[in-house]
Amino acid sequence: METSETRSAGEARKARPSRLQRLMRYVPLIAPVLLWAVPCWVLLHTGQRWPLPVTLTGTALFAVCLAAMPLAMVRGHGRRQRDGAAIVGDTLLGVSWVLFTWSVLLGVLLRLALTVAGVGDGQGRARIVTWAVLGVGAALLTWGYAEARRVPRVRRLDVRLPRLGAGLDGTRVVLITDTHYGPLDRARWSARVCETVNTLEADLVCHTGDIADGTAERRRAQAAPLGTVRAVRARVYVTGNHEYYSEAQGWVDLMDELGWEPLRNRHLLLERGGDTLVVAGVDDVTAESSGLAGHGAHLAGALDGADPGLPVLLLAHQPKFIDRAAAHGIDLQLSGHTHGGQIWPFHHLVRIDQPTVAGLSRHGARTLLYTSRGTGFWGPPFRVFAPSEITLLVLRSGQPSAAS
Repeated sequence: METSETRSAGEARKARPSRLQRLMRYVPLIAPVLLWAVPCWVLLHTGQRWPLPVTLTGTALFAVCLAAMPLAMVRGHGRRQRDGAAIVGDTLLGVSWVLFTWSVLLGVLLRLALTVAGVGDGQGRARIVTWAVLGVGAALLTWGYAEARRVPRVRRLDVRLPRLGAGLDGTRVVLITDTHYGPLDRARWSARVCETVNTLEADLVCHTGDIADGTAERRRAQAAPLGTVRAVRARVYVTGNHEYYSEAQGWVDLMDELGWEPLRNRHLLLERGGDTLVVAGVDDVTAESSGLAGHGAHLAGALDGADPGLPVLLLAHQPKFIDRAAAHGIDLQLSGHTHGGQIWPFHHLVRIDQPTVAGLSRHGARTLLYTSRGTGFWGPPFRVFAPSEITLLVLRSGQPSAAS
């Protein structure tokens, strides 16, 4: 028989953080050290025997970067919100990740290959690894910067929904997400993205959140081109987690002002050829802990009043909302958030938190999920093996047309 004492003990055990949760608290302290110390060791201190001035200068440079990166990140993304500091901190974060990744890979694999092949002595192999890491790192960062700053390519795919009526066959849905307007002014980029969207002749244009890093007032100039986007039926928007770091209601109000319909736990109906599609949206899951009145991810509220026999297209910022969507029999969920990992091989860490990283996947008997790699980028101005996208989904009916 359970007593109040045993219940209290059980609740206390549940309240205690797990070992993993306790370890995660130290990640912000440990990660910068590893990101800079590992490449410093591999490039300078593993048998290269560089001249002393080179070793000392290189080590000092890594030490300066190690100190500067977290300081710039705090100054740029903390209370002060200094854009210049954010650019420095974000760039150093991207550089450190690329150097760390390739120092580990080439420091092990290339050195092993050189040893097996009998190329050079220990010093020669160590120096080859150093130049290889620096060369690969420089090439990837240059290419990754260009990839991040370009207008995304359009990714086109047909999505068959068995419950979609024949009258809606061929409905064109354009998805943009994770534009992340931020410290780097991308107003011109934003305008070019919107021009590209307008060439796709969409029935429905969707933005699944993370519009910007910063408040609507601060990033208004970069977001303003969104007001030029055209759609035959509707332009709809849901909040992402970054809105809840930057006065989410301000972004909801601005999108409404720009002519987009914020689907905050509600739906609208898209009708064509005598058939109907329910287009629903929910706040991001982080809204539930934001403390903002009236904000929270409520799928039941979003579907309230909708005919359960109609197909449903759901906008939800994070792919992990798919469990709730599948439980409600949603036909198609559109999400972003993951950026496809943004800088390889970060997608392996994304998989710890999200069920998918990019592309179309099936969940349960009926539900499909499309996860976009995102239209912009967050933080480091680089995209490595994770290209941005503007997505055109052409919905296909599972029912025969009246003419067939």
